[in-house]
Amino acid sequence: MAKTIVVKQVGSPIRRPASQRATLIGLGLNKMHRTRELEDTPSIRGMVNKISHMVEIIEEKG
Repeated sequence: MAKTIVVKQVGSPIRRPASQRATLIGLGLNKMHRTRELEDTPSIRGMVNKISHMVEIIEEKG
């Protein structure tokens, strides 16, 4: 089974650079308090680290 992480959006993209908004959309998040279960890959981890002030990792599975 592949490793996955559950990511929740806790910060608003209002008054943020366009690249950070695009990263949120790339993760499948665009509204406050939404969660997504994503595959734990280096590219996903890099996207989460780029916008770490707007998202939090709730749990890691696998």
